[in-house]
Amino acid sequence: MIMEGAEIEEALLVEEKSNDRYGGIGSSSGDGSSHVTAVAVFSTAVAVCGSFTNGCAVGYSSPAETGIIDDLGLSVAEYSVFGSIITIGGIVGAAVSGKLTDLIGRRGTMWLSDILCIMGWLAIALAKESNILQTSSRGNIRRDSVKKLQGVQLKARDNDFLIDVPVYIAEIMPKNIRGRFTSANSLMICCGSSLTFFVGTVVSWRILAVIGAVPCILQVIGLFFIPESPRWLAMVSQEARLEAALQSLRGKNADISQEAGEIREYTEAFQQLSKARILDLFQKRYAHSLIAGVGLMVLQQFGGTNAILYYASSIFESAGISATFGARAMAILQIPVTLLGILLIDKSGRRPLLMLGCALVDLQLRQGLTQIFALIGVLAYLASLSMGVAGLPWVVMSEIFPINIKGSAGSLVNITNLFCSWITTYTFNFVFAWSSAGTFFLFSIICGATVLFVEKMLPETKGRRLEEIHATMTHFLQ
Repeated sequence: MIMEGAEIEEALLVEEKSNDRYGGIGSSSGDGSSHVTAVAVFSTAVAVCGSFTNGCAVGYSSPAETGIIDDLGLSVAEYSVFGSIITIGGIVGAAVSGKLTDLIGRRGTMWLSDILCIMGWLAIALAKESNILQTSSRGNIRRDSVKKLQGVQLKARDNDFLIDVPVYIAEIMPKNIRGRFTSANSLMICCGSSLTFFVGTVVSWRILAVIGAVPCILQVIGLFFIPESPRWLAMVSQEARLEAALQSLRGKNADISQEAGEIREYTEAFQQLSKARILDLFQKRYAHSLIAGVGLMVLQQFGGTNAILYYASSIFESAGISATFGARAMAILQIPVTLLGILLIDKSGRRPLLMLGCALVDLQLRQGLTQIFALIGVLAYLASLSMGVAGLPWVVMSEIFPINIKGSAGSLVNITNLFCSWITTYTFNFVFAWSSAGTFFLFSIICGATVLFVEKMLPETKGRRLEEIHATMTHFLQ
């Protein structure tokens, strides 16, 4: 018999009180803690191919800036439109991705976003200047150039259903290693942007666009060989596929009966509470999850996360540092620091790591823009960013929303992130020209506020089942 929603939540909350010293609920084979299987590792590897191409999109604007401006004769204002318009396609995609991920599953959503992304990258790579130069004046050439680039970048950014990859990984991995594997999302974003920063200094912006399409093609192929999320299968009442997927993820000899039963009961109980409509997100029971999720994304972007990455070349050049040298240094630094964050996430927890990263970013930004800061400060900023602020919010987002609102909440969080990213990336060049010191001071204030926000609003999710986290958070403001 299916337990009522309130009974399940109460049972999970009681169980939470007996957590072990790591914040978990034990380590028996039936409670969600288990060893890693080859299927789980391969599934994660396929999923994070999308993260890699997202990193390529994030890093594309900086190394491509000089080439595009020179080839197409764009002004700084026009390139600012191009650099920021990448987020508009993401907002369009985010508006529908929540419903899509609930309707066609996590794999289906990733597959669709790959197709759109390939179209976008190839459109950029194959755009011919001869097609643009069919106008009669230089002003018209510029406007037409920006229009074409906006269109193709809008398609490319449609791939950025940013929450789908970490949600899929969080839903397939055992609780004791969920944080590290979900963090692979941020690692591959980092690898993608690092590759783009480095390779972009030696190849043209068209070839760079072709490179961005490669991981999408690999993911399209790999998606045929990985299982769907067991929790999504439970949501659509596909019992046989749920057990088959969970068995393949946990191993042929693993006892999945308890875990499968808990997923089934919890999912059905939460689905009885409310349908996954956007207005349901604003019920009091979901207030904690919503405030934590949306708040983290607003603070992440207004703290300069994407703005500084997008225009790193301009920052280096304005301080008299070689943009090529700076880009390569950034590319080399990002990956080891992100790896360090992954090693720490399931040991130190999400909250301490996120607060430490925000505090370090705050300290670096307060130094102001001098030649020394442009190199050492920006690199230290990037290291702090990669260790916490850049990737951890997406890990947390994949864990805190109940299954019945995960699609709609994912869309709202994604839209918020991309809209705030658009604001900061569009206005950065103008504000930076007004006052470089003022720009970084504003970012530093917001990073300092993020530390306080995490302390007050974000629960620790390390070592806890997703069902337990959701039950705790839906009781927070009741």
